[in-house]
Amino acid sequence: MNNLKVTKYLINVLVLIGAFIMLTPFYFMFVFSTHSRTEIFSLPPPTFFGDDFFLNLHIMQQHIPFWSSLGWSLYVALLSTFLTLIFCSMGGYAFAMFRFRWKNQLFGFVMGTMLLPSFMTMIPTFMIIDALGWIDQPRALYIPSAASAFGIFLMRQFISTSIPKDLIEAARMDGCSELGIYRHIVLPLLRPALGTLGLVTFIASWNNFISPLIVMRSAEIATLPLALRKLQSPVNTEWGALMVGSAIATIPLLILFIISSRQLISGLTAGAVK
Repeated sequence: MNNLKVTKYLINVLVLIGAFIMLTPFYFMFVFSTHSRTEIFSLPPPTFFGDDFFLNLHIMQQHIPFWSSLGWSLYVALLSTFLTLIFCSMGGYAFAMFRFRWKNQLFGFVMGTMLLPSFMTMIPTFMIIDALGWIDQPRALYIPSAASAFGIFLMRQFISTSIPKDLIEAARMDGCSELGIYRHIVLPLLRPALGTLGLVTFIASWNNFISPLIVMRSAEIATLPLALRKLQSPVNTEWGALMVGSAIATIPLLILFIISSRQLISGLTAGAVK
């Protein structure tokens, strides 16, 4: 019994240490956003909040169209999340409930794309986007990723383990169309998995830096990560302003994660056991 208590105590200590290590950069980001560049690089560096938050905010707005970039990031993230939920749920439903030729081979091919590093698809994706005339268009940021292999896999696993096939067959016998089954039966039962995939997709789109860097050209429609990058300079970076922008951009994600962390964990583990 004592060994169990000691083990539990050690586990709690390790979790607290890990949480401290993970949260420290966020804390200093918010602290540095309230200090000037000189104070940030002083020794020792500031460890508590200062009085220069609004000054840094003003400097940031002089260099980049921050609120416009924030709006474009929100627009792209919401559309990317919506399209991913629609197409991935359809693909997962087809792989889980339909019978068709080469089904297993096609699903294996979809899963195999998850093994490819992202840099291998950058040039082909850029060539396709350029051929379509989508360079410097927001659609180039949310359409190519609308049907992700991870999303299809998550939906397929959840549907296979959580939605009885007898329910689908009963709806078909009653004369319900496949679209009606998907809309009125599958989607309502998919809410936990949809919530998880939506959260993961929104965060990934919100933080996406490489794709906007490749396809976006105009500063007026730059997303937030790309706009914040323009605050950096080899000789004269306003680190206080950069920290303000990063802190404001992080707040929505922190709130979203705190609200839906339980949903995220339950959705990711829902298809693990039957």
